[in-house]
Amino acid sequence: MKVIIIDDERLARKEMKSLLNNYPEIEVIDECSNAEDAIKSIQKNHPDLIFLDIEMPEKNGFDLLSSLDRVPKVIFVTAYNDYALKAFDVNAIGYITKPVDPEKLKKVLSPLIEDFEQRSHDNSPRETLDLEQQIFLKDGEKCWFVTLKDIRYFESEGNYIRVFFNEEKPLILKSLNLLEEKLDSSYFFRANRKNIVNLKHISNIENWFSGTLRITLRSDEHIEVSRRQSSKFKSIMSL
Repeated sequence: MKVIIIDDERLARKEMKSLLNNYPEIEVIDECSNAEDAIKSIQKNHPDLIFLDIEMPEKNGFDLLSSLDRVPKVIFVTAYNDYALKAFDVNAIGYITKPVDPEKLKKVLSPLIEDFEQRSHDNSPRETLDLEQQIFLKDGEKCWFVTLKDIRYFESEGNYIRVFFNEEKPLILKSLNLLEEKLDSSYFFRANRKNIVNLKHISNIENWFSGTLRITLRSDEHIEVSRRQSSKFKSIMSL
């Protein structure tokens, strides 16, 4: 399991690396003292897991995650006991306070290592994001870790995209065209100029006006497929 340690404190990085030496399954491939260096390293090295401090100069840990297209598994390591509880619904793999308790670290790492060893892992970067890919979303002070399969659809709002999953619909700064290039077209379909829909969430399709189609999602939301995209959609769905 490839790991990157991200912390602006040299001694904290040294301590974590020393603790991880007790786990032969883990390879520390890099250490970073700031968000910008960490972003470059993550994009280059594609780690399986990062240990991430929250409070860092210029960009904090959440800013770092929101800059990534592919988010590795994350364990937060911070001196602030309640920080994560205020910042996001705790969906990270772990949240460890400094100084790091070896037993707590073991408790967090053990299921991760077991899962990693049980499944075959492709170390090469994927061209597209798969349904099991976890992404990080940040809207104001709220943050989420979301698996792509749980996202019903994306909707363009100017230079932003609204992401619909569960009861949430955060707004993120991203281009819908660039997002479309990263999504697997086997699962995500560009229904019209504004919407990309997750095909797994469709419950019904019906003919609509002027040669268009209307999609009904399991959430009872409706999305219209443009005339141009309708023929392509019919081919994909074998209508």
